[in-house]
Amino acid sequence: MSFSARLRQVGFELKAHSPFTFFGAMTGVAMMLLFRNISHEASYRLFYIFHPLHVVLSAIVTASLFRLHEKTKGFLTILVVGYIGSVGVATLSDSILPYFGEDILGAVIPTEAAVHSNESGPAAGQEHHEKHWHIGFIEQWYIVNPSALLGILLAFFLPRTKLPHAFHILISTWASATHIMMNTSQPLSAVLIAGYTIVLFIAVWLPCCFSDIVFPMLLVKAEGEECALCDGGKHHKHL
Repeated sequence: MSFSARLRQVGFELKAHSPFTFFGAMTGVAMMLLFRNISHEASYRLFYIFHPLHVVLSAIVTASLFRLHEKTKGFLTILVVGYIGSVGVATLSDSILPYFGEDILGAVIPTEAAVHSNESGPAAGQEHHEKHWHIGFIEQWYIVNPSALLGILLAFFLPRTKLPHAFHILISTWASATHIMMNTSQPLSAVLIAGYTIVLFIAVWLPCCFSDIVFPMLLVKAEGEECALCDGGKHHKHL
């Protein structure tokens, strides 16, 4: 299969998976509506359930693909590739893209630093700065980093483990939704709901479909050779 043919196939796969990704985004919005009255602390706890789970799933797919296609590489190389691929994708999908969406929609809670700065001056505000970039591998490193290691170890010893792509999409969507819930100060109007649907779709579709679909498709070596994690050339049903 030529490179251009692979790219065409990637485009087909991305298009085919976009309806379910949109459905996933709707479940994220439904979660935000269902839990719209929960506290910031509760949203924070939910985020650090879904985000580490997303890291595990991303680590499994990234490290598995590399392990299967680069059999001569040692564990240290697989560890580095799996860690960067999983933590990078999950951080982009769950934290960075949702935060930009929150900011563009004007729904980000003013930081504690800004509040204290208005009341007591800049020095007092800086002492109580609250991060809204909830970068898991730094903020809760003792949860997120071991989650990545768990996924990498599973991939190293069981590289052909298959998990549904749909499960990955839903977990990623819920992690992104809980990040938005932590930072949202506005009531959920129709405009915000529409905006959050778009934000969740982009935050999940680009990073997760790249790790689950684009990466495997680009690793297919030749025509007639199946992706190592695919099921007989059918739509991807693994992570």
